[in-house]
Amino acid sequence: MAEKRVKKEESGKKIRVTLVKSTIGSGLKQIRTVEALGLKKVGQNKIHNDNDVIRGMVFVVKHLVKVEGV
Repeated sequence: MAEKRVKKEESGKKIRVTLVKSTIGSGLKQIRTVEALGLKKVGQNKIHNDNDVIRGMVFVVKHLVKVEGV
């Protein structure tokens, strides 16, 4: 029996995450979280879907990033 996969309806909301402070001196968890968000250099930004996973990652590094709605 084949199981149907149901695609979750995306709300289409996006957020822009910008690295505003260096990760030097930060803990390993915070450094890895910034890398997982796709940020490498100060001033770099990425656009992500606004979901619970991304919001949780942003919460961990909220003192290093700026978040804006797109």
